[in-house]
Amino acid sequence: MQEGRVVMIVGNGEVPEGAAAMIDTADLVIRFNDCRSIGKGGSKTDIIAVCNTGRPALAMLGGGRWKTSDPVRQAREIWSVRSGAKFAAMRAGLAATHPDLDDFCDDYTAGFESFARATGRKHRAVPPETQERLERDLARFEPSPYVVPSSGLVAVADILLNAASSGDRIVLAGFGHSGWAWHPFAAERRYVDALAADGRLRRLDQSISSDLPQGA
Repeated sequence: MQEGRVVMIVGNGEVPEGAAAMIDTADLVIRFNDCRSIGKGGSKTDIIAVCNTGRPALAMLGGGRWKTSDPVRQAREIWSVRSGAKFAAMRAGLAATHPDLDDFCDDYTAGFESFARATGRKHRAVPPETQERLERDLARFEPSPYVVPSSGLVAVADILLNAASSGDRIVLAGFGHSGWAWHPFAAERRYVDALAADGRLRRLDQSISSDLPQGA
């Protein structure tokens, strides 16, 4: 990444009123999966980070709706957030503890890579070390028993660890830290709050909106 950019990471949760224009003026906008943030959360989409295992991945690749949607057409990169090898290693343990997640570790990375290649865009696989580092960091916030961190938080950690330059301003919107029962959302919220307190990222709300450059 170049220095001095505003990088918006837009989750699929609620975004503040009036956020759309601010998000669309960012230098880089990253969204997730089916991009439910489109609309109230703006329309610009540079990168889509996908959950590339299990049922969400199969749903995205299995039909034409995701592939032909406006944000996917617009995105120039697709990021596969989950490590296929790491999830394959989890399969036996999950079979014992969570038998209902029998397809949770099914890896569709190759499908996303093929789709990206066929449509002339870049595919990137987030390195497994990112999730491993994130899980070590989350341990400080005493998470309840969980299966994996959310894909959104893995992407945030990846940007901070591997993609952002020191001058970039990382801004989060649409991260409500709620959803699937086996993500450690309470600990994830505390982790993000700690990052914000350290000045490593910010949440998009009224307290910071005036500090973002207009027309960036």
